[in-house]
Amino acid sequence: MVAHKRLVMYSLPLLVLVPAVAVWWRSATGVSMFDHTDVRVPDERVAALLAGERLVPPAPLPPEVFTTREVEQVRPAVRFASRDWALLDPEFAQRLLMVFRIMKEQHGYDMVLLEGYRSPQRQAQLAAQGGHVTRAGAFRSYHQFGLAADSAFMRDGKLVITERDPWAMRGYELYGQVSVSLGLTWGGAWRSIKDYGHVELRRPGVLKAAGAAASEYGE
Repeated sequence: MVAHKRLVMYSLPLLVLVPAVAVWWRSATGVSMFDHTDVRVPDERVAALLAGERLVPPAPLPPEVFTTREVEQVRPAVRFASRDWALLDPEFAQRLLMVFRIMKEQHGYDMVLLEGYRSPQRQAQLAAQGGHVTRAGAFRSYHQFGLAADSAFMRDGKLVITERDPWAMRGYELYGQVSVSLGLTWGGAWRSIKDYGHVELRRPGVLKAAGAAASEYGE
């Protein structure tokens, strides 16, 4: 009986400590860029807005907007990117358009789509440039399924991409908060490479099903 009581006394602290450590570990590790099972539930109020209204994409911007000195220095490949909203998944497009609306109406930021759908060929080309561009090869990115997009800001008629601009960095932080509230995954929360302008709508099984196609590109 004495030994049994001692065992119970020593076990109680462990029963309390182990769950606490588990909760801390989950909060500390954050969201992995390769955790494709991470599915977020949007705020109910925003979900109601999405269900009640179909948002219309903005008119295309002139090509010269994407050929400025900043674009060439920060993200030169953008000039060849697709900004066709029709190639995006309809549900994802509506969530992203709602993000743009909230950013404008509540925070005063005009947002611009830099790149939406990305072909597997383009994805492979970008991956070949190195991990500083992307670590996802062909069919390893939600861009190939119209479920991801990269965005930036317009200020005084010019495109602002760099995070070195405090105004833009604050915008990216707000952009991440709004996107997450709409059930999207924000690239700025990834543990390794940070992609502040990137958001995606993760659907379980999408990338796994594309594994066979990826083998054609040597992935």
